[in-house]
Amino acid sequence: MALEPQTQNTPTHMRRRLVLSAGDDISRCLLCDIREHSVCNAINDKELAILAHASKSLSLPPGTTLVEEGSPATAFFNVTAGTVKLFKSLPDGRRQITGFADVGHFLGLTNSSTYSFGAETVDTVRVCRFSRAELENLLTDYPLFERRLLAEVTDELAQAQEQMLLLGRKTARERVASFLLARMVVHSTPEQGEEAIVSLPMTRVDIADYLGLTIETVSRTISALRREGLIAGTDHHGIRILALQKLQALTSGQEYS
Repeated sequence: MALEPQTQNTPTHMRRRLVLSAGDDISRCLLCDIREHSVCNAINDKELAILAHASKSLSLPPGTTLVEEGSPATAFFNVTAGTVKLFKSLPDGRRQITGFADVGHFLGLTNSSTYSFGAETVDTVRVCRFSRAELENLLTDYPLFERRLLAEVTDELAQAQEQMLLLGRKTARERVASFLLARMVVHSTPEQGEEAIVSLPMTRVDIADYLGLTIETVSRTISALRREGLIAGTDHHGIRILALQKLQALTSGQEYS
């Protein structure tokens, strides 16, 4: 049975009803929790079959190479679960982590024929994989999709500029505080109310590499912020922000009293 016309703002509970009349691939897109917040929302529910046909869902264990630097750029990836670390390598094997791609990030965009970076899964990651040819067709047929990807590239440029500032001018305390705030998400629970939580699926080694610090410096800085009452640990190896305004002041070089 064909899907009835729907808008891209169809509520999730309505999408679940539509699954009864949709194929498996379309069901994947209909039930995707992040579609409204990713580039895929440029394609509405009426045309989900096109989006589903253009992509393939993959589940990857921790430590899986998603993108190999210098290899042919034949596919692009939309992260739907988990965290991916991005890095650049030197010929002698040294590498610099340049970022962490979380849910909603689109990886692999390039005008070059090869990838200019490497990418590896930090934890269990799910992605939707688009072949280069399929993506080019979507860009041609859906101008809104192209504009969303342009916005994604613009955000990546802004993040790169922030990273240059972080590595070039900020102290260790400012770097760690900036990293925590960049990964902060506010959760609401009946027991605790609103909580600012930082998810840290990556290792301290990865954090140190990204921040241009030693692992000892990262560990000492996090411990100091914990002693000072700015942060606390969680049951799931994350961090709870206890003093948001003080941490924000710290990131801009304004030590608190």
